[in-house]
This record gives sequence, structure tokens and C-alpha cells, in this order.
Amino acid sequence: MEKTELLKKVNDALADVRPHLAADGGDVEVVEITDDNFVKIKWMGNCENCFMSAMTMKAGIEQAIIHRVPEISGVEAVNGLEKELL
Repeated sequence: MEKTELLKKVNDALADVRPHLAADGGDVEVVEITDDNFVKIKWMGNCENCFMSAMTMKAGIEQAIIHRVPEISGVEAVNGLEKELL
């Protein structure tokens, strides 16, 4: 599958999660899909400094993406508290 098609599917999956992030003043942006199909995201707004971002990543974002786009190997943040904790 081409990266542009993967990116569209990932963004469609994130559309399900974004309203929950927006309710707390946050969002995410897809920075890259690597050659080994890892999605790199950037936390935005309140999500960047939220102590719950690691749980949001595993229980929300990663689950939504992998459920809708099984070709994706995993998801990781390139910024924010979650990155600092790993």
C-alpha cells in the first residue's frame, strides 16, 4: 500500500479520536509513516504536556489506528511528556 493511502487511512482513524482530544484542548498530527510502517505523531495543544498522554496513546490512538489500519506496526510520539517517559 502506498504511503499516501496509508496516511489517509491513519487520518481517518484519528478522526474518531480527535473529538476526545479536542474536548481537553488537544490534538495530534501525523509527522511521518516510516518505511517499517510506524506512525510518528506530534502531540499538540494540551496533549503535549498531559500526564495522561501515554495512556491516551496506548488505549486510544494506537488502538484506533491499528484496528482500522492493520498494516501499521505501531505508533510513537516525537514530542511531549509521553516521549520523555519512554
